[in-house]
Amino acid sequence: MDDGASRPSTSPALPPRLRKFIGTCLIILLVILWALGAMALAQGRVTTLPGFWQFLAYVVLGIGWVVPAALLIRWMQKGDRKPETL
Repeated sequence: MDDGASRPSTSPALPPRLRKFIGTCLIILLVILWALGAMALAQGRVTTLPGFWQFLAYVVLGIGWVVPAALLIRWMQKGDRKPETL
């Protein structure tokens, strides 16, 4: 009895060019939405916080987009051939 567990998936992977195009569009959308959200939070709630918490909030709002962008970039690079080493 073959349960299909040993067979590789037959669903086709996205071609690298399409995956990179989709990833680029998503990163642009992420940066735009993150900037709008950060501006909205910085204008309203962050200004009422004490100094240290304001600093921490600005740091998180300023560089917090890097983590989701890095995950998108990792996905975009998935499946690419690695260059041969000498």
